[in-house]
Amino acid sequence: MKSISRRRARECALQALYSWTLSQNDINSVELHILVEQNIQNCNTSYFHTLYTGVINYSKELDQLMIPFLSRNLNTLGYIEHLVLRIALFELTKCQSTIPHKVVINEAIELVKTFGAEKSHKFINGVLDKITKKIFLHNKTTMLNNT
Repeated sequence: MKSISRRRARECALQALYSWTLSQNDINSVELHILVEQNIQNCNTSYFHTLYTGVINYSKELDQLMIPFLSRNLNTLGYIEHLVLRIALFELTKCQSTIPHKVVINEAIELVKTFGAEKSHKFINGVLDKITKKIFLHNKTTMLNNT
């Protein structure tokens, strides 16, 4: 049940972030709208809130992290692809201890398959694969240097 409720939280977070990005409405009113209007059954609402507010609060940092790994300009990404990358990068960098990176990548691919453009899952997979190799290689090197 835990994985289903987190998957639903990711879906709701993506929908809320998409709505907020397009409307620029108050973040709290967008969040409330999603919670009231969407089917939040089987949704981990606490995790939804963490993802939604975390991605908004760290959006510049998340964008800076992804830029070196993109094969095209950040401004040319579709909204969904950009937001899915932000969600995944937030989970990889801010929720590392709770979610394995392979799960994060798989969930991002599933999100973009559902909501994104056709074949965009290949792009998302490639970017996240490169980023996770760098993050986890760096973490292993840091741990080895500290011993």
